[in-house]
Amino acid sequence: MTLFAAARLPREILFGKGQRHALPAIAGRHGRRAFICTDERLAGTSEFIEMLDGLKAARIDTLVYDRTLPDVPRDSVGACIAEAKGFRPDMVIGIGGGSCLDMAKCAGLLISHGGKLQDYYGEFKVPGPALPLIAVPTTAGTGSEVTPVAVISDPERTLKVGISSPHLIAAVALCDPDLTASCPPSLTAIAGADALTHAIEALTAAKRGTDPDLPQRHVFIGKSAMTDHFALLAIRLLGRSLEAACRDGSNEDARADVMMGALAAGCAFGTAGTAAAHAVQYPVGALTHTPHGLGVATMLPYVMRYNLAAATAEIAEIGSAFGLAGYNGNPAALAEATIDEIARLFAAIGITRTLAELGLPADKIDWTAEQALGIDRLIKNNPRPFDIAAMRNLIRAAYEGDMAASAM
Repeated sequence: MTLFAAARLPREILFGKGQRHALPAIAGRHGRRAFICTDERLAGTSEFIEMLDGLKAARIDTLVYDRTLPDVPRDSVGACIAEAKGFRPDMVIGIGGGSCLDMAKCAGLLISHGGKLQDYYGEFKVPGPALPLIAVPTTAGTGSEVTPVAVISDPERTLKVGISSPHLIAAVALCDPDLTASCPPSLTAIAGADALTHAIEALTAAKRGTDPDLPQRHVFIGKSAMTDHFALLAIRLLGRSLEAACRDGSNEDARADVMMGALAAGCAFGTAGTAAAHAVQYPVGALTHTPHGLGVATMLPYVMRYNLAAATAEIAEIGSAFGLAGYNGNPAALAEATIDEIARLFAAIGITRTLAELGLPADKIDWTAEQALGIDRLIKNNPRPFDIAAMRNLIRAAYEGDMAASAM
């Protein structure tokens, strides 16, 4: 076997209770002027004010943009950087959920390189390094603190679009699980299910070969030995603690596990990429306007059942990481039990069971299949190939809640 691995990660990852207090020292290594992207709710919290006061005490000038919106509408980025240009920041700090971190990535990109966001849609369109980014997540799900992608809502496009480049990776990911303590159970569940979907799709992604040009031509390159390591860490942590964190938000150990799980999942899929569950969510999300994490998690058990024939060993490995036992070395039985356990976990934390319950219109099943199949960067990552008939069948099965039918 030829061992192949690739990973693109921040220069520094700091994780642990109270690590947010290191922000002034970290920022001081990158300059004296910090442009901060957050949202209106977070800007009024005591934790944010404490971090801002710490930066000021360290004699770091700050300018706060606190109007980040969910899903980062394209034109809102222009309004954001208009405020930053005269300030001339040395760095950008993103504090908040995935949208705040993505806004910070976009702000650093346009302040550094100019132009319009549309100039950078796709892979490897960013011409060089942007302003240093310090990413401080306050939710545990997207993994944006360590990934090379920013997701944008463009009013001229039906589906969300992404900017994917190693130059978008944060210089520092500063992860303090205390910052997730105020997340309500529903957000904890949706974000955590998103992270688990990231990890599982990264672990079961297709192997794309060992061509030296592959990582130079594509940001997401399929599974490798290194991404598998991060994915399994994420699965183990989320498997043991996601339900507990949703049940009792004051459980600090569970909160830490879930945040570390989301971080590790980001380290995995930021190089490996995701697959069919995410491909389906793009059109489903456009039609239903439901949270991204809810959509991908709704699809995940059906996608795993579809992929079972091509990824039995990997799905059984997920079961082992979850702590499932008693299958006497029978990977097929363990893999079947794993899919059942994922479905049970998601039901327990309130994840929607079918696309019908998510709000997908029945007359949009074929359109959804066509759109999902067209997202080649995700579909080619899936371990089992698709054609249009298979994709229609998968989406109909997920619409009707027919798990057996999704296997084809």
